[in-house]
Amino acid sequence: MLQPGPRNLITDVDGILVGNAEDHRVRSGTTVVLCEQPACASVDVRGGGPGTRETDLLDPSCMVNTVDAVALSGGSAFGLSAADGVMKWLREHGRGVPVGPIAVPIVPAAILFDLLNGGDKDWAWPPYRELGHAAANAAAADFALGNSGAGLGAKAGNLKGGLGSASAVDSTTGLQVGALVAVNARGFTTMGDLPQFWAWALEQGSEFGGLPPPPRGLALRVSHRRGELSHEAEPAATDPRGNTTIAVVATNAGLDKATCRRLAVMAQDGLARAIRPVHTPQDGDSVFALATGRLGRPLDAMAIGELGTLAADCLARAVARAVYHATTLGAAHSWRDTFGR
Repeated sequence: MLQPGPRNLITDVDGILVGNAEDHRVRSGTTVVLCEQPACASVDVRGGGPGTRETDLLDPSCMVNTVDAVALSGGSAFGLSAADGVMKWLREHGRGVPVGPIAVPIVPAAILFDLLNGGDKDWAWPPYRELGHAAANAAAADFALGNSGAGLGAKAGNLKGGLGSASAVDSTTGLQVGALVAVNARGFTTMGDLPQFWAWALEQGSEFGGLPPPPRGLALRVSHRRGELSHEAEPAATDPRGNTTIAVVATNAGLDKATCRRLAVMAQDGLARAIRPVHTPQDGDSVFALATGRLGRPLDAMAIGELGTLAADCLARAVARAVYHATTLGAAHSWRDTFGR
């Protein structure tokens, strides 16, 4: 039977932990997906303005098949230093690829742009290295959604963005799939002036409000409202670097790097199901895929196709949950405050 895991978080995948750390004065933060044991990994980048680290390494043709963690951070390019803090934590715990007497932790990273959200960015030194270390140290099975970690300073179209997660597990086969996302999208996650999320049809239970069906034909007449952004007068509304949705999908299946790459490609469809428009020139949309291999048996091509579909659906649900759980911060009004829910 296929259903959300007990937490409905990416940590329902055995071997995956998540930690968050924030600086509320700066209005920014970092999220770390920590692999309890090195996990096979790859990535797919679709946005026109990405900010990433170690993504070339994840190409199936390159050496090093596994990673120790993935860092998602606010801070634009400054936030890439969050991976330094994660690497420090991993080295303190004896983790990394052995190179002679030295262990080198492998930590791919991606960032979103939250520099113009009203926080104090006049730092003497960017805080992200320390935030990365603190997030890794906080890694656990349970973690907060909404204004947490990399989602603290995020926006999503005309609403407050945030951190979201969702999972799906098959109690018959033991297959586990989960998604984690920091939503800072140029596009919209809700259907125009309505409170329903574009991911409405994929909702499990009432995980993002349990609203009734939207009117038929809505998608033909409403996709997004470019001229109605509540923050259009702000520099962030027109800055071409001012967005990005970054995500991690994970499974307990045993996959190689090429199949992880396919999983990341298929999971990107989850962003397309939940955000309109998506993968724009102003976004840096990137999805990492992790496979812990704890399921203990290989998947055939048909099963891999089903796995990719589940990952995409989990990611779409995670996007909606990110916005649903976010709270108003400065000029970015939450879904709940906007729709009175």
